[in-house]
Amino acid sequence: MRHAYVTLVTNADYALGAQALVRSLRLTGTRADIVVLHTGGVAAAELAPLSALGARLVKADLLPTSAQFNERHQRARLHRDAPFTKGNKPAFHTPLDNFAKLRLWQLTEYSRVVFIDADAIVIRNIDRLFSYPQFCAAPNVYESLADFHRLNSGVFVAEPSHGTFESMLERLDRPGAFWPRTDQTFLQSYFPDWHGLPVFFNMLQYVWFNLPELWDWASVKVIHYQYEKPWEADHPKAERLKPLIALWQAYRAGEGIPDIDRLENPARPA
Repeated sequence: MRHAYVTLVTNADYALGAQALVRSLRLTGTRADIVVLHTGGVAAAELAPLSALGARLVKADLLPTSAQFNERHQRARLHRDAPFTKGNKPAFHTPLDNFAKLRLWQLTEYSRVVFIDADAIVIRNIDRLFSYPQFCAAPNVYESLADFHRLNSGVFVAEPSHGTFESMLERLDRPGAFWPRTDQTFLQSYFPDWHGLPVFFNMLQYVWFNLPELWDWASVKVIHYQYEKPWEADHPKAERLKPLIALWQAYRAGEGIPDIDRLENPARPA
């Protein structure tokens, strides 16, 4: 049975992010393939470092969605109709591109895949996820426990199938369809009985300061840098996230990576 970790890069920024992700996966000792789906928005020179790290590069076209669908999910309109109010999405974020990750269901040479967003790093081996069923994802928890009812598609377990992919395309672009959190809303609709992973498999960076009592370095396996990215210079929350940014930078450079078990948990509220 062949297994793979899969990520998606749609521009130079996410190609940079994927360098830290791919290196972090290699350092966990996994023997699974690491596949980078890449769209036409990424130049060959930006992909070369990923290939050098041992990733398998797979071209992934944007989905053949209708002009009406594309208009509803353009950045300006989406942010108007379903505004992000909890953090700042970087200028290079293009919501419509998110749907391209559905192409991983076409990777039928693999029996099971684990998708991880390119703005994440894996700090402990998570190969056990390959024995989990489709569809597993962690909840979108970063501000309060009320968020447990929503999934976050930054990490999920899937079983590639051409039949599933075609079914997804048919449901995705039905007349008037609008997915306010793009692929996340769609996947939660397509898999209404999704299996919930512990938050430690997709620990969102805002937990660090919003829910510090939930953060435990002994348990965290994947850190997901949602909203502001660790490679952005002086973003609005850089000071509050300084330890997590330093960790990402170490994985990106491949040097100075600390012993995770010796890191200090965030300060609990007084």
